Amino acid sequence: MKIIGLLILAYLLGAIPNGVWVGKLFFNTDIRQSGSGNIGTTNTYRVLGPYAGSAVMVLDIAKGTVATLLPTWGHVTTVLGTATPLLFGLFAILGHTVSIFDHFKGGKAVATSAGMLLAYNPIMFVIAAGLWVTLIYWTSMVSLASMIAFSLITIISLFFRDPYLTGIALVLTIFVFYRHRTNIVRIRQGTESMVPFGRGYHRKQAK
Repeated sequence: MKIIGLLILAYLLGAIPNGVWVGKLFFNTDIRQSGSGNIGTTNTYRVLGPYAGSAVMVLDIAKGTVATLLPTWGHVTTVLGTATPLLFGLFAILGHTVSIFDHFKGGKAVATSAGMLLAYNPIMFVIAAGLWVTLIYWTSMVSLASMIAFSLITIISLFFRDPYLTGIALVLTIFVFYRHRTNIVRIRQGTESMVPFGRGYHRKQAK
């Protein structure tokens, strides 16, 4: 029963719609009705500004991290052994994408997945964060940077010889591509939104 309770808690942590709550509490704005309508970091940044966007990113990462650490703090394990935290991280990701607090809708799970990685393998998190920031600088597109970063992390995870991590990274990569399917269409059409900095943005401005 203890593990079931903690898994439910992991889901509820992941289900917290930080973008929605920050927008309503501090800006009297429902970001679901503005911009892309997404509740994650990128849309919050565009609609509410960099401070709100940064806050939501930190909060979304944090809920993935805390959820992933629950089995360690609660001294529980499963047949997955040392990979048990990944199961809890997945429940947080499930909560983020199918939130009970947001009519079973949600975000694209990029930041929450990063939070899971931070708790499970900090070295991989640093690598992933470095890749993501570099890719954003070169492309100026958060969506494209996220998809490429997830793909590269799946490949890099092979060197850590952790089949659970690699398997989950692969599943999450496929899931992130699916959640970004409309972004992929816009990228191909050349209409995807860009952040106002980086090489990609300046190349577009120079045309």
